[in-house]
Amino acid sequence: MFLSELFSGYEGLLVLTVLMLGIDLLITRGKISFRSAAMWSVFWFSLAFAFAGAIYLYWPHMAPVSELTNGEAATSFITGYLLEKSLSVDNLFVFALIFAQFKVPENHVPRILMLGIVGALVLRGIMISLGAPLIAQFHFVLYLFGFFLIWTGVQMWRQHGEENESFSDSFAVRLVKRFLRVSPDYDGNKLFTRDSLGILATPMLVVVMVIAMTDVMFALDSIPAIFAVTQEPYLVLAANVFALLGLRSLYFVLGGMLTKFAYLHHTLAFMLCFIGTKMLLIETPFAIATPVSLGVILASLTVGIGASIWKQRQLERVAS
Repeated sequence: MFLSELFSGYEGLLVLTVLMLGIDLLITRGKISFRSAAMWSVFWFSLAFAFAGAIYLYWPHMAPVSELTNGEAATSFITGYLLEKSLSVDNLFVFALIFAQFKVPENHVPRILMLGIVGALVLRGIMISLGAPLIAQFHFVLYLFGFFLIWTGVQMWRQHGEENESFSDSFAVRLVKRFLRVSPDYDGNKLFTRDSLGILATPMLVVVMVIAMTDVMFALDSIPAIFAVTQEPYLVLAANVFALLGLRSLYFVLGGMLTKFAYLHHTLAFMLCFIGTKMLLIETPFAIATPVSLGVILASLTVGIGASIWKQRQLERVAS
């Protein structure tokens, strides 16, 4: 019964989240080697599926008021986790662009990623706590989310291949510069520094603010998407927690390979359109079951990754 007590309710999930954040912080100080990052990425993936096993075994203890069966809860968690993890890979691609544009020293990247992950966890927790009762009371919100996801997916598909966005004049940058002077140079990993005139913001603070604003935009896609998989708040929150944890290790695993995922945006665009369609059909005879959604997501990822690898090999063959 130890596991059932450990994972029981939101308090148990909060304790587990803090514990995992502490582990992530301890193991990823400074630049991480590819081998170490790969090993820890496997650990985080394995931990998520172990948690799915705990849901299957102890679900009535974890969420006593839920009407889902153990199997339904475990399947919903895995589906939501894979969906959120897939969208997180796209987040990493944007983070890599931000780090490059602001010339962030490599040894500062883990700290910024950790601040971004903590901020994303807090933000998504707030959005889930507001969204769950809103959907429960006003069911039509699901249909609004569905149309929004389809529109987002179509826009993502159409914008693929366009010139990379510049973050140097984004709202977050303008906000910091409006209230603070900004130092031209980094000062270690400090967010603030001093000169003869007083306190200045460092470029580190600017990057953290840009990451935070980017997290807000990402959450507008990911939170509605997972509500299409399940409206069980505990599972929605748990899937987001496990998708975000270990994101720092995954960043160092993917590294320069992010640009080689030629069909990443197409894959995510299709998945968003599919999830949006699932949301629109939720109260119809054509409702899509969660196991079917899991199969579609797995198939989409397999095809997208496979096609990207094939295209990369074709380009290398032509280049040689």
